[in-house]
Amino acid sequence: MTEVATARRSRITPEREAELYEAVLDLLREVGYDALTMDAVAARTRSSKATLYRQWGGKPELVARAIRHNKPGRAGDIDTGSLRGDFHAIASREDDCTMEQNSALMRGLFMAVHTNPDLLRAFRELLVEPEMEEFRVLLRRAVDRGEVRADCPALEYVVHMLIGAFATRALIDDQPPTQDFLISYIDAVVLPALGLPTG
Repeated sequence: MTEVATARRSRITPEREAELYEAVLDLLREVGYDALTMDAVAARTRSSKATLYRQWGGKPELVARAIRHNKPGRAGDIDTGSLRGDFHAIASREDDCTMEQNSALMRGLFMAVHTNPDLLRAFRELLVEPEMEEFRVLLRRAVDRGEVRADCPALEYVVHMLIGAFATRALIDDQPPTQDFLISYIDAVVLPALGLPTG
């Protein structure tokens, strides 16, 4: 059998890939990153561990890709004609229930990232850098439209501000992030930092 035929036979369909990612996220919510094993993923998804390693290399990449796959579309694809509209559209992509689930999941993963260099590397390569680039697209459009000055010092901190709001909501207010909270935060903090009106 040729290598091409072998590769074709082992390719996972998009539907199967989505099913595997959903199982990984379910297991993460149930047991956390440290207790998650490739054996458990294989058993949950009725697949071989060899297939999982062949497709994803290991647990860090599989988890990072599952998180990325779970994100509701690409931020750079949103173009409402204004940066405020773009930010509001991003905040409205997930309902409050989903946002609460994802917030709890990410809190657990942030702790694991600090003690696992391979997970940190996978997160940076597969989540952080792609997300940063998506936001750069939005911000470049806003600069090109003349909404934001190109030399605005807050431009490089937009993602920090948004992640900070999402991540610290539970810590400071003992509540999950919600659409209303994020939209209010965008209007009160992010847009003024960029020199934009909020209304």
